[in-house]
Amino acid sequence: MERIQLIENEIKPLKAKLQNHKLYRQIKRIKDIRGFMSLHVYAVWDFMSLLKALQNKLTCTEVPWTPAKNASTARFINEIVLGEESDIDERGRPSSHFEMYLEAMKEVGASTDTVERFIKSLENFDDPRDAIKNAYIKDAARDFMQYTFNIIASGETHKIAAAFTFGREELIPDIFIEIIKQSGTNYKDQFPKLLYYLNRHIELDGDEHGPLSKKMIAELCGEDDRKWEEVLEVAQSSLHARLKLWDGIGQALVNRRSALLML
Repeated sequence: MERIQLIENEIKPLKAKLQNHKLYRQIKRIKDIRGFMSLHVYAVWDFMSLLKALQNKLTCTEVPWTPAKNASTARFINEIVLGEESDIDERGRPSSHFEMYLEAMKEVGASTDTVERFIKSLENFDDPRDAIKNAYIKDAARDFMQYTFNIIASGETHKIAAAFTFGREELIPDIFIEIIKQSGTNYKDQFPKLLYYLNRHIELDGDEHGPLSKKMIAELCGEDDRKWEEVLEVAQSSLHARLKLWDGIGQALVNRRSALLML
């Protein structure tokens, strides 16, 4: 795993920028969480698309079945799929993390109409990038999803795995939980779905999915120097895409506050 450590060292400055991004200081109230979630939900959705792209590449999802080329990476990705696509929600029912997120949005009063219309529109397009291009969504979310699906369209498994492993957020659950705690003494009763989602996110991504993903990268790259170089490039570009998304969400929150002041 020495090469993984080298990559983590290289991307440390970009991760530091994310960890210290001004967006976190802008999310102070429940209404800010609503605004954040209404754009961040698209990153939750396209994360699932990265995951399924990896499952298609690393396991057999067709009939007739044939053995995976690498049973270790197949196991890694299937374990992550199990947790992300069919986890157990706060009431003990099977649910994807995306669906949990939608439920949490509704709980805090954030509209899910736009994202649900977007999901519905996907059936009208052969290429999801066309659906994204035509969707009525803000540029910050549109650009982020276009980046994700361009990586998927490359068809190169190690690049998709790099975006999946290094390009996703780590701080949001902690930030959200602190804001919710500050919102009132009965926060556990007010937002059980959101708190459950956040705590589950922390538990799986930190304790299970993060380490599994890094092992998957090592398995996919082996001793191929070119692949390791491309993994680093995608890790860096994925973090730049995340920074751009954070900038866009932050500006949307500012614009929303300004509009309310003018009423």
